[in-house]
This record gives sequence, C-alpha cells and structure tokens, in this order.
Amino acid sequence: MIQELIFKNFMSFRDEVSLSFEATKDKTFEDYQVVEVAPGVRLLRFAMVYGANASGKSNLLEALNFICDFTNHRPNDNEQETGVVPFMLDAATPEEPTEFSLKFYVGETRYWYELKLDKNKVYKERLYYYTSVQPTKLFDRYLQEKESVIELNPAVTKVSAAAKEELMVKCLPNMSFFAARKQVNVAMKEIDAAQEWFRKGVMPMVDPQVDMFDYASRKLLDNSLLKQYLLDFVHEADFNIADISTDLVKKPVPQMVVDMMMGMNNVPAEAKEKLKSEKMVEHVRTLFVHKVHNARGEESYNLPTSSQSAGTKRTIGIETAIYEAQNKQAFLSIDEIEASLHPMLVEFVIQQFLSKKSRSQLLVTTHYDPLLKTVGDELIRRDSVWFTEKDMTGSSNLYSLVEYKGLNRIPSLQKAYRNGVFGALPNIK
Repeated sequence: MIQELIFKNFMSFRDEVSLSFEATKDKTFEDYQVVEVAPGVRLLRFAMVYGANASGKSNLLEALNFICDFTNHRPNDNEQETGVVPFMLDAATPEEPTEFSLKFYVGETRYWYELKLDKNKVYKERLYYYTSVQPTKLFDRYLQEKESVIELNPAVTKVSAAAKEELMVKCLPNMSFFAARKQVNVAMKEIDAAQEWFRKGVMPMVDPQVDMFDYASRKLLDNSLLKQYLLDFVHEADFNIADISTDLVKKPVPQMVVDMMMGMNNVPAEAKEKLKSEKMVEHVRTLFVHKVHNARGEESYNLPTSSQSAGTKRTIGIETAIYEAQNKQAFLSIDEIEASLHPMLVEFVIQQFLSKKSRSQLLVTTHYDPLLKTVGDELIRRDSVWFTEKDMTGSSNLYSLVEYKGLNRIPSLQKAYRNGVFGALPNIK
C-alpha cells in the first residue's frame, strides 16, 4: 500500500508537493476504509482529487505512473531519453532534475524509494526498508563521471564482486537500477520484493481515452469469478443485463493491412509470421443477454458490444480493473471517473469499492462535486479529499481538505467548494 508520494519539477508541478494516504485520528468508516498495515500505521484505501481543467489532477496520477513505468523500462541504448517531463513554464526548471520520493508497504514491511533524474540520466536512486524506526539502506545508485555507481548494503544483500560489477555495467545512466537488476542472475530478496511491488502492486492509470472494455472482454475469457462479479454489479446497478458471454473468433485481414503490419517495428516477429501465413486475426466477441417483458411475457435477446452505450462499456471496464485491484491488493488510479457515467453510478462504484475489506487502494480525479455531499459520515472520509490548483506562475499546487479548520461548522461542503472556499475552481470571467 502507498503511504506517501512526494515529487517536484514534474509536468505542471514546479514546487514540491505531497500526497499522503495516512489516515487522521478520525475513526469514521474505520473497518473498511482504513488498513492498519503495521502497528500504529493506518493507511486510507481511497482518495479523490478535485480541481479545474488543466489544474494538474491528471499529472498527479502520471507521477506515480511514471515511477512504476521507469523502474520496469529497459532502454535500447544509453542515448534514449528517460521520458521524464519537467515543469516547462520557467526558464530554469527544464534544465533542473525531477525528484520523486515514494513510501510504500509490502505486507508489513515499509519501503522508501528515491529517484532524481532528468531527460538524459539518473543522478540518484536509493531504496531503503525499515526493520526499526530508522531506515536501512538497500542500495544507493549515483552518477560519477557519467557512469552509474551502485553501492549495496552487505549486511542485507550479499552478492559477489563479479555480480556487482555486472550490475554497474548493465545499469545505463538513463535507466533504473531495477531494470538492470532484472538482467543479472543474483538473489536480492528484499530488493526483489520492492521490484515485484512496482511491477504488480500498482496498476496502470485508467484515463478517459483508454479502451477499458477491450481489457474487460479479454479478462472475461477464462474468468468465471470475474463474470459473476460483473453480473452482480450490473444487476444491482440496474443495467438490464442478464448475462455476458465472450469467445475468440477469427477475422480475415486484407492483404493491404498485412503488408502494412509487416513493416511495423512494434509488432513481434512471431505475430508477423502468424499473420502472414494465416491472414487472420483473433478478435474477442462479447454478447450481452438482455431480458425484456412485453405482451408475450419475458424474452431474452443477445446484443453485440456495438449495441451497448459508452457508459455501460466503460463501467464494465472500470469494474474489471477494480476487481483486479482488489484481488491483487493493488493500487489503482482512475482519471475523471465520472466520464460517460451517470452521477449516481459514480457514487455506486465508489460505494461498492469501499464496502469490501481489502488492502487495495483507489485514487480518482473528478469534477463531480455532488460527491462532496457524502463526505463526513455518509460515504467518504474528510481525509480522502484533495484539491489541485494552478497559481499565477502556471505551477500546480496540491492540498488536502483537512488542512482547513472549522469543517464541522460548514453545513455543505459542496456549496462551500462552489463558493470558492477551497479554491480549485475554474477562473471563469
């Protein structure tokens, strides 16, 4: 579970900001929304971020997405850029490094990861874990004369001199230690636990443009438990869907398309050979069974995906991702959760997630301010609400609802937000 994310000079964030999942002393919804990951450490399972368009909400999600992608990415050579994007609305910041600090738990073990890099190279990369109040260093990677130097803690990780040398050779200046470590056959138990968390513990960010339905259809192919989970959800949400069936069908591919795909570098060689010989492509077909009542009684009709609304398809996609997060005890972020969804459905999705005990976490951005009516003692904790706002310099700021005093005296958080009490509104003139 994520405890805290701190970063600076990334996308629209120039100055250092911090997103914390540590729960306040408030005991509201303690059983389901708060997890005690270690004695005295209580982490939230849910957070939502409000802000005007282009205020930095999506960039906040991108920060965590970048860290996990970078730790798993292996560049083709040392000339390839790292992919980090600094704050561009300042003469100095594009030439300055971006910094990240992430504290998270794997089971009951607390980790602390630090990363400092620019578009060409990594200046600093460190990993600690905690066996007491003080952190224990696992590795320290830094730049020395344009070469990566790696220091391992011999008290925790014992490797041969040859293995350490191989690590430093494999660790190009523009890549993560973790990406290099995957290329060296050596045991690093504590480090590998963190690496596995980066790979599986944080799911890819869901944005409004992602085709979540195709993802859901493929997951449904051989997962009867997921199918039942989705059927239970759409039944409670009154989607008039009685059943969902999926199978793989082959479709012919025109020769012109085959020729075009043969020239694509991102298509695997094996896939190219199969396409060239068969001239067919596998496609997931999903059918929905709808039941209706008319003069003839109850009837069932099988309708294709094309007959379903954008909201239905996105809901099924989002719920599939949430199901995966809950089962993997993973972290999931969803940008603009209300996109294509009815407002009442947004609340239902969140309520269903929060009603199940789990170590999974959900971070969402939204413009749907009626959710603020549920903050307090109805659905969402006060310490789960965050805001983003840009200042006159074009830099995004991030702050929490609980930073404001006298919240108990505000009769309507939604009205207070609309009246500008918490900022994070578009400046419409």
